Amino acid sequence: MVLATLSVSAQEKRSKRVVVPKIDSVAVQDDFVLPKDAPYLGEEEQGKLYHIRKVNIHGVKYIDHNIIRSSSGLIPGDSIDLSGSFIQNAIMRLWSQRYFEDVKIGATIEGDSVDLEVVLRERPRVINWAVKGVPNSKAKDLVEEVLKLKRGQELSDYAIDKNIKLLKEHFGEKGFLDCEVDVEVQQDTVVKQAVNVTFNVKKNQRVRIGEITFSGNENFPAKRLARTFKKTHKVSILFWQNTKFKEEEYAEDKELLIDFYNSKGYRNANILSDSVYRMVPKNPKHKRIGIHINLAEGNKYYIRDVRWIGNSRFETSMLQRMLSLNKGDVYDKKSIHKRLGIGKELNPDEMSVLSLYQNDGYLMSQIEPDEIIIGKDSLDIEIKIFEGNQFTINNVNITGNNRVDDEVIRRELYTRPGELYNRSLLMQTMRTLAGMQHFNEETLAPDIKPVSNDLVDINWPLEEKASDQFNVAAGWGSGTFVGSIGITLNNLSIKNLFKKGAWRPYPMGQNQRLSISGQTNGTYYKALAISFSDPWLGGRKPNSFTISGHLSEQNNAYYIWQSATSYFRSYGLSIGLGKRLSWPDPYFTFYGELAYQRYGLKNYSSFVMENGNANMLSLRLVLARNSTDQPIYPRRGSDISLSLQITPPFSAFNKKDYSDPTMSDQDRYRWTEFHKWHFKAQWFQALTPDNNLVLMAKAEMGFLGHYNKHKISPFERFQVGGDGMSGYTMYGVDIISLRGYEDGALDPVGSNYSIAYNKYTLELRYPIILKPSSQIYVLGFLEAGNGFSSWKDFSPWKVKRSAGVGVRLYLPIVGMLGIDWGWGFDPPAGGTKRSGSQFHFVIGQNF
Repeated sequence: MVLATLSVSAQEKRSKRVVVPKIDSVAVQDDFVLPKDAPYLGEEEQGKLYHIRKVNIHGVKYIDHNIIRSSSGLIPGDSIDLSGSFIQNAIMRLWSQRYFEDVKIGATIEGDSVDLEVVLRERPRVINWAVKGVPNSKAKDLVEEVLKLKRGQELSDYAIDKNIKLLKEHFGEKGFLDCEVDVEVQQDTVVKQAVNVTFNVKKNQRVRIGEITFSGNENFPAKRLARTFKKTHKVSILFWQNTKFKEEEYAEDKELLIDFYNSKGYRNANILSDSVYRMVPKNPKHKRIGIHINLAEGNKYYIRDVRWIGNSRFETSMLQRMLSLNKGDVYDKKSIHKRLGIGKELNPDEMSVLSLYQNDGYLMSQIEPDEIIIGKDSLDIEIKIFEGNQFTINNVNITGNNRVDDEVIRRELYTRPGELYNRSLLMQTMRTLAGMQHFNEETLAPDIKPVSNDLVDINWPLEEKASDQFNVAAGWGSGTFVGSIGITLNNLSIKNLFKKGAWRPYPMGQNQRLSISGQTNGTYYKALAISFSDPWLGGRKPNSFTISGHLSEQNNAYYIWQSATSYFRSYGLSIGLGKRLSWPDPYFTFYGELAYQRYGLKNYSSFVMENGNANMLSLRLVLARNSTDQPIYPRRGSDISLSLQITPPFSAFNKKDYSDPTMSDQDRYRWTEFHKWHFKAQWFQALTPDNNLVLMAKAEMGFLGHYNKHKISPFERFQVGGDGMSGYTMYGVDIISLRGYEDGALDPVGSNYSIAYNKYTLELRYPIILKPSSQIYVLGFLEAGNGFSSWKDFSPWKVKRSAGVGVRLYLPIVGMLGIDWGWGFDPPAGGTKRSGSQFHFVIGQNF
């Protein structure tokens, strides 16, 4: 028997900066040590093969021995040449895993057989990773989310260097370009061959951009060029702009700079060089960097001619109209690519030449514009179109839906097997599925897979989210404590009510909605409301059915031992039918609702009608168009509605003289009559390439008209101002929120609520979290509006103004919550002092 060791010595070069404490020799747990005087492997007979009988692993505690054998390539049963490079390669493979501090391989030879002895010393394991120099609340997130470190990982110079770099990058993105990080490694006092690692962070002062300069710009001033940057800005009075330097954002902004030049006809514009340098600021307490960009603008180009090649499906004249280019126009590369629908200007929601083809089944169609230079300032554009084949939808597959039935999803799809592929219908399907509010809108996207030269499969991998809501709340309104409880089931299945095993926890799957809510403070106020809706009545066509009812009472019994001597009671029942329209486009809907309400008042002096009963029979018609991409955080599209609610003109045929001032309220308002108009419109537009910063513009107005000037309805008026969160619901009055003012502060003085109103809103929104479990976004707003006592007094320009900021939190189980702070710039109705600072609470999503 001969004991041999390989003549390969390898030691990892250790950085002087990182000192790993020496750990007692426990690497060879079985006390196996290679003899120092053993002969070297390699002195054996050249080319002789030995049969590996055993591969014994020594010194390893945390890694499976079979994994080591497999990764090293030393497998029992194989034959090897000990004098060759096989053993050397095995050692290098073990070193490359970075799990070991020392690697040795020896052999016990017996005839033609060999037992290999692999002696390893494992690197220390890290029991605890820590970051100091930051708040404790952030240290854990840094370890878990940024560095992604876990307990029990091995320690190596690679791990140390990698995580130091990650920490510096992390704080560098926040403006701490001078951040310093060092490492402290300590042996654990309990576990042998284990250490604790602490990264000590010294952020130092934040570094901001002090100046952005340009050279070579002969046609545009530096200020105009700096405005092309969307994320890289210098310190200025515009405090909300980001002035921290981020390499990736700077690279994106340089591309925007070239895009700007291209859009102005300078097709050859490019950046010759750029530099980022340290500045000497006027205030030594500040740290600043400067950016300089050296440009070559080139010549400005104009279009001489446009030619189309390869188009057989659509005529050249039609494509030319869509491109909208004429001889002599400035060559605007950005706009041309946008109209063609190619490159980074591709927008699936906008009409383009490419969408024209893809909406007609040409899934693989391609468009390539070529520029042919004619002289120093002119060019021809030759647009090559590769139409390809028309694709037909083969299969439409749905996955990920566990709570919503397949048939409910499929009936919402506009892409069906056997039909031509159509991109616009694909986008419409995405909006429809998002509008169901059962799926995560942020991950909702089709998986398109061609299966042949003319067939395509469309797969919808859905991610379900919670949509049912249950809430228990308490509030303070009208000087009293009000409690409320409500439950909304958004995925009910009526047909499975009596199906065995369907109650889990309730019969679900058909996207039907049931809502029940109640409010009370015990004696003074109580209300109950219930509603049910089915978006596909009968399951065959998208015709919706809604039925709802409510009752409420408000009296003067503030305490449980009191008896009420006055009250305001209301009861109501309504039935509605809705229909999706295909003309003018699929975004239109029409809804009709027949409603009956009865109001009862006794000694209720704070209302127009003090005693008696009033009945209301009305028909409400709503024409609406909704093209928003999702309901919770829309980024594009619009939502517009026009509604009319009318009652029969009872005064025209009951032959009563309503001009008689002695007529009682009971007789005058026994049957209420009016016509009520509502117009609401809001638009959404993403302002940044990542579609996160969104502008919302909204306008609305309402008017309550009458048939007889002596019989003006005391009900269905508007209360303008505040947030509407009075703590209780009062039927017969529409509450119109307007931030920056108290509830009802904009109703005309001396009038019971408003007959007409107008309201305008601008909101700038930015998301903080967009996940199925919660969605949070912040907003800033400008708002204006007012209430009027008659249509004669109505004016779209007589408004009360306000501005402010707010935050919204959407939780699937409770819905939308929010808080706003607003500043009213004008006095409320009848006041002389501006409204000033007001806080507002929001529950539910307003439209």
